[in-house]
Amino acid sequence: MTVKEEERYRRLSEDLIGDWRLKQMKNYIQHGSITTYDHCLQVARTAFSLKCSLKINCDERALVRAALLHDYFLYDWHDHGDHLHGYHHPYIAAEKADMDFSLTEREKRAIMTHMWPLTLLHPPVSKEGWLLTLADKMVSTRETLFMRGRVEV
Repeated sequence: MTVKEEERYRRLSEDLIGDWRLKQMKNYIQHGSITTYDHCLQVARTAFSLKCSLKINCDERALVRAALLHDYFLYDWHDHGDHLHGYHHPYIAAEKADMDFSLTEREKRAIMTHMWPLTLLHPPVSKEGWLLTLADKMVSTRETLFMRGRVEV
């Protein structure tokens, strides 16, 4: 990202990143030893970087907020007992995030569709949703296959 794009990203993300409710995600592991918090930070940065490098015109605030909150389910999915976590968590995360952060419909929909194509009948319907979905796949693949420790932001 350029310096101006980096500054825009920081401005768009700083409120949520500093919020104690979002920081609760540090208590839960997402992939390997990567916390859900670190995973969401990386997805948000990747989604915003994709938006900039591909020169996609979209609602930047909605993109960053949805990316930061896309896994805001606040439980350890590894021992939650829900073997269909991949299918259910987008709706749980959207509901919890909406309760705590008053999401727009665009943000909520992007979160609910980020697991596509796993949720085959519910594809993303906005640029923000597609960018979030792609960024999540990229970051999740890297974390699952190559990362051993915490993600540096």
